[in-house]
Amino acid sequence: MAEVTTSVWATGQQPSRVQRRGRYVPESMRHPGKMLPSIAARVIETYTGPGELVVDPMCGIGTTLVEAAHLGRHAAGVEYEERWARLAVANLGHARKQGAPGFGRVMAGDSRHIARLLPDLAGRAALVLTSPPYGAATHGHIRSTRDTGEPGVRKWNQRYSHDRANLAHQQLPHLLEGFGRILAGCVELLRPGGVAAITVRPYRVRGELVDLPGHVHRLAEEAGLVFVDRIVCLLCGLGEGRLLNRASFFQLHEARKAWARGTPIHALAHEDLIVFRRLRMAAEADPGHALEGVRELE
Repeated sequence: MAEVTTSVWATGQQPSRVQRRGRYVPESMRHPGKMLPSIAARVIETYTGPGELVVDPMCGIGTTLVEAAHLGRHAAGVEYEERWARLAVANLGHARKQGAPGFGRVMAGDSRHIARLLPDLAGRAALVLTSPPYGAATHGHIRSTRDTGEPGVRKWNQRYSHDRANLAHQQLPHLLEGFGRILAGCVELLRPGGVAAITVRPYRVRGELVDLPGHVHRLAEEAGLVFVDRIVCLLCGLGEGRLLNRASFFQLHEARKAWARGTPIHALAHEDLIVFRRLRMAAEADPGHALEGVRELE
């Protein structure tokens, strides 16, 4: 297993659409909050070895699972929305056609009950890698007046779901309560010494900064995980002597509104990767081979 040697990862050298082109089925672009493939791949390569098990309790279109499969790891994911779960299966099938040696498994269900959904994987995961939802206000595709020449803003693919029970629709207190339950369940899936890595960034609501990384850090420790590292994953590109801006419309819009009010804030150019471990307990037995019970879905 590789060791972390830097606190900043250059994961934004290519735009997200370029990272996904050809590696994921085209329909994947419909999901409003996809994890950056370069972040998923770097985390998996850093914290796991070939043949080990990676779990994503909120797998969306399956970015974590696909990158794990390409790296020779095996993966299991849970997704609340069946349409995204089907896309995750399609992306895993696409990865297999491209020669990915790892296998993946996807289940449509509520990951607040993940330990009950995946009981055969208890104590077997080397890595849990996921990201919480941010809600419809910060995701989706945008065409502004500058792009179209027409007045107003056109927005599409901005919703995870129309199901109000989906965490993406919840206000912050309920979102955090649900995500805390997910992390507690994931602890049961991790092997002793296993890693939980969460990609998360702060966001603004009506100009106010929401410290989602800080909230997630607290939830992970309340679930019994031990903090071990915090890494900056760049969303911007590193050019020759300059940064290549890849900030989203939403980030730029909030920054411009704040400047107009006289508050000089800047668009975020990174995502926090917060890394935790499950403590090793002397009395815990070897969990066995992670591959058992993990099979590719057709």
